[in-house]
Amino acid sequence: MNRPTRLVTAILLAAIALPAPAFANDDDVIRRGGCSSGADWKLKASPEDGRIEVEGEVDSNVNGQDWKWRMLHNGSVTARGRATTSGPSGSFDVRRVVVNLEGEDALRFRARNPASGEKCNGALRF
Repeated sequence: MNRPTRLVTAILLAAIALPAPAFANDDDVIRRGGCSSGADWKLKASPEDGRIEVEGEVDSNVNGQDWKWRMLHNGSVTARGRATTSGPSGSFDVRRVVVNLEGEDALRFRARNPASGEKCNGALRF
């Protein structure tokens, strides 16, 4: 195999090995960040039939962790609950659809692991 052919083959093999990207709608707003002790959070807002679909996620890479979470919309708690990390990545996610108020909406997602004290705090404007 000549050098240009080897180079093209290497590039193609590297592209195949990469994970497929997660495609977001142009209207989606996504923010990511780190939590207080190594976990990561993601907060995503998307238009949903005149409302807003809000998705909060925590990825700790540890299965079986219990977390308390809450979503806030313009400063008021709009949803709260408990979740347990699972799956291959040790994560959980929650989705809610909220009213799209006039003007800019401030959305927050907070999660806390009561056992470890770790906290996650994501925010975005939609």
